[in-house]
Amino acid sequence: MPAAFSVRPADYGRPSDARAIVALLDAYASDPAGGGEPLSDFARSRLVPELASRPQAFSVLAFDGEAAVGLVNCIEGFSTFKCLPLVNVHDVAVLASHRGRGIAEAMLVEVERLARERGACKLTLEVLSGNAPAMRLYQRVGFEGYQLDPAMGTAQFLQKWLD
Repeated sequence: MPAAFSVRPADYGRPSDARAIVALLDAYASDPAGGGEPLSDFARSRLVPELASRPQAFSVLAFDGEAAVGLVNCIEGFSTFKCLPLVNVHDVAVLASHRGRGIAEAMLVEVERLARERGACKLTLEVLSGNAPAMRLYQRVGFEGYQLDPAMGTAQFLQKWLD
């Protein structure tokens, strides 16, 4: 498995990182796993400034040489039961041309390092049940279904859009 890639935290103030974040998230959004529709012009223009304005947000980029090929966006939350921060892995994206090379796993290792630096007690994420490759990756790196009591079952991710 070639490992000619590098991983590092994104710098929202660096124009090349900002362009990479938008391009990679747009590629992910356009992919069937991301919903199959490109980012809106509003999201393209506001994404990085909005992330930068939130101290609880951070991103990790992966590069093949100088080319950005992977992105993870994270948002810090709070565990009331532990009374500690947690980090939600909100987006995991690797360009189709670079999948299967360990890039997502390397980015998640960096996310875990950064989460530990923040004092987080856990990482959370959501994944579509039909995304078997992502599910295998997440299980391989230690993610599992969330439950407090087996009799109550595992947690389900729900959403309600606010218009």
